[in-house]
Amino acid sequence: MAESGEELSEEATVAWARLVRVSQDLLARVEGDVKAAGFPPLSWYDALLELKRAGPSGVRPFQLQERMLLAQYNLSRLIDRLATAGYVERLPAAEDGRGQLLTLTDTGRSLLRRMWPAYRAAILRHFAGRLSDRDVAALGRILETLRV
Repeated sequence: MAESGEELSEEATVAWARLVRVSQDLLARVEGDVKAAGFPPLSWYDALLELKRAGPSGVRPFQLQERMLLAQYNLSRLIDRLATAGYVERLPAAEDGRGQLLTLTDTGRSLLRRMWPAYRAAILRHFAGRLSDRDVAALGRILETLRV
């Protein structure tokens, strides 16, 4: 492994560029398949999934932002859209009169269930189906090493 102050190899630079390009390309293709199946953007699915994981107690918007790694202004718009569509409910936070908790509605739960088959098929088509189980496991280990 390269240490701070060492040169960045050409291989590392090429691998980095491939990682960025491939991740963007895969995400765009998966998103395209899900959209073609008549569903909203993957950011909707991801937000609803995080709310489902939070359980009935819900999460504060800043907690959802941390889990999704979206800019605050993007998350605010996303929450507005999800709430307007009836997938998310905003509740006042008991400990903070100005704060709010976000919870998943039954309609949001239903959308998650309906979206998953299209999302799953797209992941299989563009990612998992193109790699062996061994390659998937190796990639998972490599990516975990990079995780902060």
